[in-house]
Amino acid sequence: MTRVIAVVLTYNRQELLQCCLDAIQQQTRRCDDILVINNASTDGTREMLESGKYSDLKVYSLKKNMGAAGGFNAGFRLAYDNGADYVWMMDDDVIPETTALERLLEADALLEEKGAKRTYLLSTAFTETGQSTNTPQISDKRNEAGHFGWPEQLEHGLVAVCSGTFVSILLPRSTLKQYGLPISSMFIWGEDAEFTLRITREAPGYLVGASRVAHIRHGGASISIVAETNPVRIGYYKNFVRNNIFLARKYKTRRRLFSVLFNNVVLTIKMLLKGEPRKAYVVMVGLTQSLFFNPHSERVDADYDYSNIEKSTTHQADTYVDHSAGAANPAMFAGLKYIRQS
Repeated sequence: MTRVIAVVLTYNRQELLQCCLDAIQQQTRRCDDILVINNASTDGTREMLESGKYSDLKVYSLKKNMGAAGGFNAGFRLAYDNGADYVWMMDDDVIPETTALERLLEADALLEEKGAKRTYLLSTAFTETGQSTNTPQISDKRNEAGHFGWPEQLEHGLVAVCSGTFVSILLPRSTLKQYGLPISSMFIWGEDAEFTLRITREAPGYLVGASRVAHIRHGGASISIVAETNPVRIGYYKNFVRNNIFLARKYKTRRRLFSVLFNNVVLTIKMLLKGEPRKAYVVMVGLTQSLFFNPHSERVDADYDYSNIEKSTTHQADTYVDHSAGAANPAMFAGLKYIRQS
């Protein structure tokens, strides 16, 4: 039987995480395992997860926050280590409808029957108010007749896409084996775009209209240093600038690259004129880092330092906690046996 492992990346959003886990455990097609990647949360998330409130979770707590990119990298790797045939990945602020996973798998089976190549499937995401969000980029691949091929599965509610996000994405094991993992050093913002662009160079992904999730954004999700007031997040924008330039250089046209560079130079000047020198400095740091930033992806079966990870396996009213981190050995994390609740 196909082994589907759900992976949730979380950081300091305990209440949202609980909503996400509740929704995953209510799926009409039950997951064979649920992994939670706790990205060094400090709000009691780990204690909540290890309290026994949720049954049959494998909790991997990172000692150091690795950013979203490092967390997703670890999540895909650990699901692969745990024998996943499919990895169903999401953030902790994603609330899937009860049939979300079943519809993704049905779409995959349909595409398999039709002989359609695909590298991933993506749920359709909506905000709390019902507006579409995290809209993927439609594939620009052409069919044998020389026309764009993305409408070919529209009658089945499927659209061929290239760049997408990790808001309820279903990846077959073969994709990870062939293309590797998200790039950890991107840290935050853009790692999902890079990964999905990379894996769709030969075959597209598919947006599945019948698989629906809510993405709880609390007031909007636009990434803008101009409007940002959180001093910690302002510092993170150097990654946004650097990563966007890296993506433009690797996947876009030269004209697009020059446009991204020009816009960030203009943004720096605007921040200075507005009397916000720190924001101008952050953008300049991102521009400078982009000159030397050329990371490479990792193979999913490459050597990995597991010393940053501690594992817990939970049951209702029963928790096993393994704090013996340190050995770079996937079996240490994948091999723990436990009794599934009926």
